[in-house]
Amino acid sequence: MARATKIIRNFYRDSVSLMQLSSTIAKLPGVEQASAVMASINNISLLQEAGLLTEPVEASANDLLIALQGEADALEAALAAAESALKQPSASSTGNDKSRGISPRSIEMGLANLVGANLALISTPGEYAASEAFKALRLGLNVMLFSDNVELKDEIALKRFAQDRDLIVMGPDCGTAIINGIPLAFANVVRRGTIGVVGASGTGLQQVTCLIDRWGGGISQAIGTGGHDLHRDVGGISMLQGLKALAADPSTSVIVLISKPPSPEVAGKVLEAARGAGKAVVVNFLGADPDRVRRENIYPAVTLEDASAVAVALAGGRTPEARKTSVPSSSITPRASGQRYVRGLYSGGTFCYEASLLLKKELGQINSNTPVEPGDRLSDVWTSQKHTVIDLGDDLFTRGRPHPMIDHRLRNERLIKEAGDPEAAVILLDVVLGYGSHPDPAAELVPAIQKARDLAAKAGRHLAIVGFVCGTAADPQNLSRQETALREVGVTLAESNAQAVRMAASVVLEAGIGGRL
Repeated sequence: MARATKIIRNFYRDSVSLMQLSSTIAKLPGVEQASAVMASINNISLLQEAGLLTEPVEASANDLLIALQGEADALEAALAAAESALKQPSASSTGNDKSRGISPRSIEMGLANLVGANLALISTPGEYAASEAFKALRLGLNVMLFSDNVELKDEIALKRFAQDRDLIVMGPDCGTAIINGIPLAFANVVRRGTIGVVGASGTGLQQVTCLIDRWGGGISQAIGTGGHDLHRDVGGISMLQGLKALAADPSTSVIVLISKPPSPEVAGKVLEAARGAGKAVVVNFLGADPDRVRRENIYPAVTLEDASAVAVALAGGRTPEARKTSVPSSSITPRASGQRYVRGLYSGGTFCYEASLLLKKELGQINSNTPVEPGDRLSDVWTSQKHTVIDLGDDLFTRGRPHPMIDHRLRNERLIKEAGDPEAAVILLDVVLGYGSHPDPAAELVPAIQKARDLAAKAGRHLAIVGFVCGTAADPQNLSRQETALREVGVTLAESNAQAVRMAASVVLEAGIGGRL
């Protein structure tokens, strides 16, 4: 297999647009893998680990690097197509408006062009992100830091610096926010309303905001904190600031807090602040004991779905009630006695973790690359063992590849592999819509799903595929069209991740082939 590279000097694009470009180029004839990145030391190292670079490249972090693998006679045309796509003018730069002048090349220039702005979104290589964030903070701007690979000490310094100036840093690795009705990064189009959300999880924020929209509620603000914010050393600074802001916001009547398990010290601080918010606060600390969370004005939620339902009820002046999960029909029950295991193939890390928690209660040990307990860690992430759920958005899988919310190829390949396992009974899938995600995920998934079902059928097995679509009717991908396409190929869809997980567990339990194995 041949490899080819192209360096475009002093040329910057943000990571989301580069992931989308990588996905597009990877689909060209003769291309097996494609990656377009800024040529930082870390990115070059990741490409080397992925096998896309086998020789040193002379490039700096200001240069854009395209690396391809595939058939030799196809790579030159693919490189040309990538370079051509990169040099197309963006929508915001087209037109005859001469008053725009020179495109801003720094935060200072951008602020001069947009007087009154109070938020900077930063998406640069991680080793440079902290310095850019400090520049924005010194200019009086709040920061959404999309970049990952920012050192913990830099995150702590940034957040303390911002806190002293009554500013907030959302991130690092903050993938989702909705500020004043504007979706930022990976986010969905939701109606405005009175429910404010603060989340240390991007897909967790997406699930809650989408379900609130689906069930008739609306979002005042959705504030991301980054996944490390509730670490003991960071102290939950951004979550506490977001909580304080929503408590003071007259347009917010109910607050939702979302996180994987925080450190006990930070959880205590957050709950104490929530108790004093003067508003109803719904808390979803995945895996936390509800009795330890409950306070007079604090409503614990076991799942993302529960958090959404409780918030909608409270915002509507109703008493919260537990939602009932649909029971799967017999049509998705596996037909071969050897089929006994659930296999989850997730693009969302929080969805994967929530699935592990829920399945573990029903089925026993759940192997994963993001395990609930250390003993559940999968020894080989490329091969499932018994009940397995995988976060395909983990860094190990995205080295040299776009995120699976953008490029479904890696998950499709894993889906076919699972279908060939005679012990696989149910495949669990999440499909995430919204800005940043693939423009038509069903079109990518349907052929692989059909191939997987056909493969199992030829072996005399019925492969159940259960999933959910995280999105809204206003998303650019068209929620109803996505759901229809998936149902037509035999996918059983639930409203939420929690419902899909419980359906999957029911399939193996009702057939008497699951249990706590």
